Amino acid sequence: MNKLDPRTAAFELLLAILYDKRPMDDALATHPKLKGMAPRDRALARLLTATVLRRMPELDAMIAPLLNKPLRGQARKVQNLLRLGAAQFVFLDTPAHAVVATTVAAAQASGQRAYKGLINAVLRRLTREGAVRADNPGQRNAPEWLWESWLAAYGPETATASAGAHLGEASLDITVKSDPEIWAERLEAELLPTGSLRRPAGGDIRDLPGFKEGAWWVQDAAAALPATLLRPAPGQAIVDLCAAPGGKTAQLAATGANVYAVDISEKRMAQVAENLKRLQLDAHMIVADASEWRPPEPVDAVLLDAPCSGTGTIRRHPDIARLKQPGDIDRMTAIQDRLLARCADMLRPGGLLVYATCSLQPEEGPVRIEKLLAGGAPLERVPVTESEIPSLESAINTAGEVRTLPSHWAARGGIDGFFIARLRRI
Repeated sequence: MNKLDPRTAAFELLLAILYDKRPMDDALATHPKLKGMAPRDRALARLLTATVLRRMPELDAMIAPLLNKPLRGQARKVQNLLRLGAAQFVFLDTPAHAVVATTVAAAQASGQRAYKGLINAVLRRLTREGAVRADNPGQRNAPEWLWESWLAAYGPETATASAGAHLGEASLDITVKSDPEIWAERLEAELLPTGSLRRPAGGDIRDLPGFKEGAWWVQDAAAALPATLLRPAPGQAIVDLCAAPGGKTAQLAATGANVYAVDISEKRMAQVAENLKRLQLDAHMIVADASEWRPPEPVDAVLLDAPCSGTGTIRRHPDIARLKQPGDIDRMTAIQDRLLARCADMLRPGGLLVYATCSLQPEEGPVRIEKLLAGGAPLERVPVTESEIPSLESAINTAGEVRTLPSHWAARGGIDGFFIARLRRI
């Protein structure tokens, strides 16, 4: 088998994610076998990996009855080849003979030839007898601790709809510097009510009109809301804390604001700088701990897109469901509190703070704001109005905060889960 075969690459990606605990984006970016692949094969390797991550508990339930005994020790890695084969047959409509042949070949190419007979037997039986899909696949494939938290926070109907939205491939959302109607036509995209553009996922974005010219960047429609709700204006001094990967920095800079982009990671800030160069936008690039850095003088606004569990982005990053643990929430909330406590000191009187997390966990959203205000921070809420987020009115809670859910805009393909609160320095 060719060393660049996408199924072999997908198997190795799963090992990097599930055994080495590396985020999927990092595993994809550093995998040597993806660099020389044709775009179509790279896309297939990613799709296979993502499908297994999205459906892993369901796939394991299909495979378990076909094994004479559970796989143990090093043999457990072979489970990922079985998952890949089952995912192709059940969810990607790959013909049975191709599923068996390509998965056995991937076992040979990846050093698992001792298990070729096992893989062949299990997948032949699966493709012959079929597999029963879960009645509630969203719940079945969500980690129990996450499912229980969503159930408690949002109720069964919304929790089911949001968990189900994680099982599909997310669309490609785009933020443009200007002229969204024109670019919607050029990109053959839908112009969303909030101003983002949306087109189906797939293909190389570098080949799309306007990419090389720096007319737009990729950014989920929900991720574009925090910077918009900050109400940036030309000449304003604005701090973007935890700025990488830079989409919000670009939004703020595109308005003509004087932006201080701050992030602790030198590597990630280099990527932000590269993106801004392509977009022909400027910002002050500062590598520093956001909990310790201070602007030279009080600023007009602060955007804090705080580090979080990322559970609102599982539709785009299915590895989160397999890598995050309950203890991660406590660790993240401690960081969020520390950052929030510093933000008020950066603002001039009347200055705005927007706090955002791409998390579905209440502990990383409204609970943090309640604690901040209860602790005497010199801030007050500035409620978000329905006109500011058209067609997402149901995302505004009674406190005037925004809670988008993956189940929102279901007919349009969903949206990432974000919490957003806007406050003013008293």
